[in-house]
Amino acid sequence: MRTIPPALRAKLDSGVTTLAQAWKLTRRDGVVAGFTDHDRDLVIDGVIYRAGTGFGASEATSRFDLSVDGGDIAGALDDDTLCEADLAAGRYDAAEIESWLVDWNDVSLKALTARSTLGEVRREGTAFTAELRGPADRLSQESGRLYIAKCGADLGDTRCRADLGNPAWRGRGTVTALAGTSIMMAEGLGSFADGLFSAGRLDWSSGGNAGLAVEVKQHRLVAGEVRLTLWQAMPEPIVAGEAFIVTVGCDKSFATCRDRFGNTNNFRGFPRIPGNDFVMSYPTPGTVADAGGGASLFDPVPKEMG
Repeated sequence: MRTIPPALRAKLDSGVTTLAQAWKLTRRDGVVAGFTDHDRDLVIDGVIYRAGTGFGASEATSRFDLSVDGGDIAGALDDDTLCEADLAAGRYDAAEIESWLVDWNDVSLKALTARSTLGEVRREGTAFTAELRGPADRLSQESGRLYIAKCGADLGDTRCRADLGNPAWRGRGTVTALAGTSIMMAEGLGSFADGLFSAGRLDWSSGGNAGLAVEVKQHRLVAGEVRLTLWQAMPEPIVAGEAFIVTVGCDKSFATCRDRFGNTNNFRGFPRIPGNDFVMSYPTPGTVADAGGGASLFDPVPKEMG
């Protein structure tokens, strides 16, 4: 239920209003930005809501069932407020949005009309349109534990408990050359085994991408040089001399958990669960399953056929 201040309600009932829409955007890193469709900036609770950004909102939809509420906001990209590089870098992914109806003559008269998160952002030239997703969107997201052969934990989290600060699993490197947009040669990692950082995380500590992270697709030793292939291109071009920190990767298999990390007590998968091949299989002559005797499919040494 929305709470509307009595003074604002009286203005709404009078039919004569001085209203504007305002949006407060809070990124996951704590950065806050404000925008309004009014023709001048508004200061509300210490936050500057900037005008002149072309911000406007579509009609919002709301339902009584558990369907996801939605709407759109549109505006212009501006390096001082909302720039394309930050959007491409993912800094605004899943940002929280508060939508306010405010009296621009007296900004203390305001009503919160919606809370949402930033969804898909579509860019065209210097303009953008962003999808707003209501709280019911969380109900459509996958949660809980899955019964799969591979581990369901993230490497180093509270369920995995692997210590990623271990120097054997963490390295500092510097870009020496580029072999493609997302392929680079690096120094400082020559002591690490081939493939150790595949599926790992690379955090940039200098250069245009400083503060951003990306997953490593492949870590190879090629003719004595270290080659790292990233899963996606970075928002800013990678330049030789830029520094980074890279941490070990994990393919979430039981063998890797056992052999690389010695962490089988915290393995969060079910390595012996039957897969699709087992479900679709059937008995054939000459196999253990057809021979009787109750042999386990997972015995390290199958029983001899009688």
